Amino acid sequence: MDLSALASAIGQIFTPWTFFMLFTGTSLGIIVGAIPGMTGAMLIALTLPITFYMDPFNAIILLISMYVGAISGGLITATLLRMPGTPAAVMTTFDGYPMARGGNPGRALGLGITASFVGGTVAWLALLTITKPLSIIATRFGPFEYFTLIMMAMVLIASVSEGSLVKGLIAGLFGMLISMPGVDPALGMPRLTFDWYLLNGGLKLLPVLIGVFAVSQIINDALEIGRVGERITVSSKGILMSLSDFKAQAVNLIRSSVIGTGVGILPGIGASIGSVIAYTAAKNMSRTPEKFGTGSEEGIVASEAANNATVGGALIPLIAMGIPGSVIDAILIGALMIHSIQPGPTLFLTNADIVWGMVAACLLANILMYILMTSSVKYIAGLMYMPRSFVLPVVMVFCVIGSYALNNTMFDVWTMLIFGVIGFLLERGKFPLGPFVIGFVLAPLAEEKLRSGLMMTAGDPSPIITRPMPAIFTLIAIVLLVWPLYSDWRRNKKNGNSK
Repeated sequence: MDLSALASAIGQIFTPWTFFMLFTGTSLGIIVGAIPGMTGAMLIALTLPITFYMDPFNAIILLISMYVGAISGGLITATLLRMPGTPAAVMTTFDGYPMARGGNPGRALGLGITASFVGGTVAWLALLTITKPLSIIATRFGPFEYFTLIMMAMVLIASVSEGSLVKGLIAGLFGMLISMPGVDPALGMPRLTFDWYLLNGGLKLLPVLIGVFAVSQIINDALEIGRVGERITVSSKGILMSLSDFKAQAVNLIRSSVIGTGVGILPGIGASIGSVIAYTAAKNMSRTPEKFGTGSEEGIVASEAANNATVGGALIPLIAMGIPGSVIDAILIGALMIHSIQPGPTLFLTNADIVWGMVAACLLANILMYILMTSSVKYIAGLMYMPRSFVLPVVMVFCVIGSYALNNTMFDVWTMLIFGVIGFLLERGKFPLGPFVIGFVLAPLAEEKLRSGLMMTAGDPSPIITRPMPAIFTLIAIVLLVWPLYSDWRRNKKNGNSK
C-alpha cells in the first residue's frame, strides 16, 4: 500500500479541471442511472469518443466517477417507479417501492443512499489493500496461466449470467467470433475479412459497444415509449440516517458490503448477482424475514450496499490482472487501450499514476455521490418523468457522432447500427450481453497468450494440465461447466420421479 502515491493522486484530482471531471462524471452517472432505460454502460460507451482528446488521467477519472454515480442513481427509479434505473437495482424495487408507496419515499431513498456509500467505502478499502499484492502474484503468470484464467473467467461469466448456461456460452463464443476478423497477429495475413478491405482492421471496440448497449436500448425503449410510472412526491424527510439506524443496520451493512466486494472480484459476475446474494443472506438471517418484499429496511440496505460494493470489487481484477470484473469494466479496459495503456499486472510499474488515480477516484466519487444525492435527490427524481420522445433522439445523435468520430468513416456508424440490432435481438432471445461483450474484449488477449505459450513449447499444449495454476484454472472451468448441467439433470430426474 503506497499511501504517498494515493495522497498525490488525490491532490491531483483536486486541481480545478480534474475535479470538474470528477463532479461531472458523478453527476451524469447519477442522472443517467435515474432515467429509466439509460444505463451506466450506455453512458460510458457514449463518453469514450470524448476521451480520445483528453489526458489519460482525466479520462479515467471521468469514467470511474460515471461508473460510481450510475450504479447509485439506479436506486431512485427502483424506489419511486418500481423500474430499476440499472440492472443492479432490481432487488431494491422489492422493498424500496412498497416503502415509498407507504408514504416514506425519503426514508427509502435515504436508506439506499447511505447503504450505497457504506458499500462503496468498504469495497474501496479492499481495492486499496488487495490490488497491488494480487498484481505482484499475477506478474509470475506465464502465457498458459493467463490463457486458462481468461477461459475460466469466460465460463464463470456464462454460468452466472441471467438465463441458461448454454445461452451464456453461446453469447460468449459469439463475442469471441466477432473479434476474429482482421489481420492475423502471428501471420500478418487477413482472416475472415471476405476480401472486404474495411474489415482488415477488424471490428472496432467502440462502435460495437455503443451499438450493443446504447442503440439496442434505444430500440427497446422506442417500443415502450408510452410507458410511464405512477408519480410519487419526494421530500427530504428521512434522507439522513440517525446513529440508532446505523446501530440497527451495522451487521447488515458490513455483511452486504463484504458480499458485494467478494462477488465483484469474481470476473464478470457484476452488481446484479451481488445484490441478489446479499438480499438473500439478509432475509435468511433476519429476525423478521416476513417483512421482506413489503418495505423492509433491511432489504433496501442489503441490496444497495452490495451493488455499490461490487464497483470497487470489480476494479481489483481489472487493475491487478487485466480481467474485467463486470461489463462496465470491459468498457474501461477499452478506454485504457485507447490511450495505449495495457491493463494487467505490470500496470503498477508502467502507469502507476493511472492506477492510483482510479483508486482515488473510486473513493472521492463515492463521497461526492453521497453529498449530491442526499442534498438534491428530490430534484434528480424529477428527471424520471422526462418524456422518452425527447430523450431517445438526443441519445441517438450522440451515438452516431461518437461512432463516426472514431475514424471519420461511415463504416463504424453502420457497425454501430448493426450491433444495435444484434444486441436488441440477443436480449429478446434472453442471451446475456455480458458474456458477449467480455468475450469480444478478452478473445484477442486469450489468443495472444495461447500462441505465445505454444511458441515457447514448440506447439505442445500439455502445460495447460501439467502446470499447477493452469491446471487449477482449467479444473475450475470444467466444474463450472459441468455443475449446472448436473444440477439440471438431478432436478429433472427428481421431478420425473415425483410425477
